[in-house]
Amino acid sequence: MISAVVGINWGDEGKGRMVDLLSEDYDIICRYQGGNNAGHTIKNNKGKFILNLLPSAITREDKVNLLGAGMVIDAEYLVNEIRGLQEKGLKIKPDNLKISDKAHVCLSYHVRQDILEEERLCDKKFGSTRRGIAPCYSDKYMKKGVQMADLLDISYLRSIVPDFVEWKNLTLKSYGEKANSKKVLEILEKCAEFLSPYIIDSTEYLKDEIDKGKKVLFEAQLGALRDIDYGIYPFTTSSHTLAAYAPIGAGAPFVKLKRIVGVMKAYSSCVGEGPFVVEMDDEEAKALREEGSEYGAATGRARRVGAFDVVASRYGILAQGATEIALTKLDILSYLDRIPVCVAYELDGKRINHFPTGPALFRAKPIYEYLDGFKCDISKARKLSDLPKAAVDYIQFIEKSVGCPISYVSLGPARDEYITI
Repeated sequence: MISAVVGINWGDEGKGRMVDLLSEDYDIICRYQGGNNAGHTIKNNKGKFILNLLPSAITREDKVNLLGAGMVIDAEYLVNEIRGLQEKGLKIKPDNLKISDKAHVCLSYHVRQDILEEERLCDKKFGSTRRGIAPCYSDKYMKKGVQMADLLDISYLRSIVPDFVEWKNLTLKSYGEKANSKKVLEILEKCAEFLSPYIIDSTEYLKDEIDKGKKVLFEAQLGALRDIDYGIYPFTTSSHTLAAYAPIGAGAPFVKLKRIVGVMKAYSSCVGEGPFVVEMDDEEAKALREEGSEYGAATGRARRVGAFDVVASRYGILAQGATEIALTKLDILSYLDRIPVCVAYELDGKRINHFPTGPALFRAKPIYEYLDGFKCDISKARKLSDLPKAAVDYIQFIEKSVGCPISYVSLGPARDEYITI
């Protein structure tokens, strides 16, 4: 079985929570894109963990977790993340954590360039997490990047880094700054000593393991609306968040997905800049944000929040090719007397049901329908019949509206706080 867990909307849908749950049935769990701009929160019998680079099954010590070829990995950050979990008692070793030799390394000057550019843009900023992701991907495609494989050959690393730093300084000097190749190399060499045992040829590894019948689960960060090609460009991430990219980003372009679990919240949330049609006003937003603890796991930023968006979700499901849906945080809506759902947009005086591309999205306005609230604590429900009728009606309304079956409903952050349908 080759499957993927992906985001349907703007990110922060609860993918980490679902990977932690579903990974029980898989042998290998692989992050296939992005970097430490991700923030996946998981809560299970071992505690609560916020993961930025490591796959969300890392607490399952009998599973193999793989950082895929399509990722950009801040090596120093990864070393600290691994050590931090080891200090909490998790056994993280080369037999249960592997890093693709084809993944690119996010360097200190990428982070600095990212920060400087966001500051230069001021009120025109893209909402970057300031972790160096876009500059690192840019250098990758300029063929001026450091791969994880390079950490296995220090002499080669020493031969390429000074040239890359010299080239990068042509940009940094316009901001009045300069990178130091000696310092960059010092950090890389220390990281190489720690990480080398984890670095493998992910393509050969996945081929061999899949040939043995091993089950693989691909894990995405962010959501369809942040994809570099199909998202709300330019307010996107710099990688492909779609399930179709998962085999490529993992290092196994020869495999085909059998199951794609799309994750979406029972309402909408969004970290970062860009159009967000269903965004609530201050008082409504404050109430929902507090109920849902809507603050970014990677950045701590307050998330923008709004009603469930049928138009955006249908588009996200299409882009992801989702075969089923996991609906998260339904329990958060318990405080509402009436639950708003955006069922269509108004664009230039016309009702539309499709998700517009480009600047038209800024002009779109939400059209709402309201469903009855359920006004009770549903977090203890463990089967559909435990839920009040209004909660079941809401699930069924969402399922019919987006045109994709809902298989899971999450009622809390802990591993066992969910129901299947």
